[in-house]
Amino acid sequence: MSSCDPGHAAVGDVGAALMVMDSRLKAVYDGKTATDPEQEALIEQITASLGPKGADDVLDGACTLIFMYMKWLRAAYEDQEKDVIEYVVTSLVASMRVMTRSVPPEVIPTMTGLVVAAGTGLSPNLWRKQYGYWTRAEMTPLEVTVVLLAEHINRLTGDRDYATRLITDALAGTDID
Repeated sequence: MSSCDPGHAAVGDVGAALMVMDSRLKAVYDGKTATDPEQEALIEQITASLGPKGADDVLDGACTLIFMYMKWLRAAYEDQEKDVIEYVVTSLVASMRVMTRSVPPEVIPTMTGLVVAAGTGLSPNLWRKQYGYWTRAEMTPLEVTVVLLAEHINRLTGDRDYATRLITDALAGTDID
């Protein structure tokens, strides 16, 4: 068993990570370059109240979203006899390369690695932890990665809320203490 097996990974605060992703995705769909000020204030308030442990939990939650989205995408592409890495990573890297203010070029390989790890059944957060702690430069690109994967799912399904519902339905079916 790999040290990056998802069974060894912390799930984190998936709810907070999902809230941030959903807020960003709605802003993209509404054609806004920034999120709604009220929503942004709520995100800032939650972020400020987290503390170091809470921030780590949101990072783990974002990686859980990446894992869950890639698991869904892998199944969807396998049904079409296509390779998820070929179809998702190519699109993800192309999108990130044009987002130069949000995604510095030097972090694109790390974000790509997270997605490839998840696409091959490994835990993205355990894969990343092999290389040390998260850097400040990786925070926004991590958020971008989650949003781009969710948008990819929404585009495939033709439903702008599908990726969010996918996670909320999974959470609703889980007993969480």
